[in-house]
Amino acid sequence: MAERRNSLLITAEILQLAREGARKTRIVYGANLNFKLLNRYLDQLERTGLITSHAGEGSLIRTTEKGMRFLNCYSGLQQLVDTPSGDGSPGIA
Repeated sequence: MAERRNSLLITAEILQLAREGARKTRIVYGANLNFKLLNRYLDQLERTGLITSHAGEGSLIRTTEKGMRFLNCYSGLQQLVDTPSGDGSPGIA
């Protein structure tokens, strides 16, 4: 059975998909979410300043500069936990 994704991973996937601008449908399929769950995430991400939504631009959702910083930090943490510790044991993940 596949492992469930946590909210940080889903957030990172949404932000990654919206880097160049994306519509909701693209994010739903790319992040493997339903529209109800996506809307919850988008509300939260917009409130925290990680994305912007431009209704006048064909309803494009874009990752903000703050969202890009989140992605960089998240990527760094992923590399840290995925890297073997040097003592023969794998990372945390």
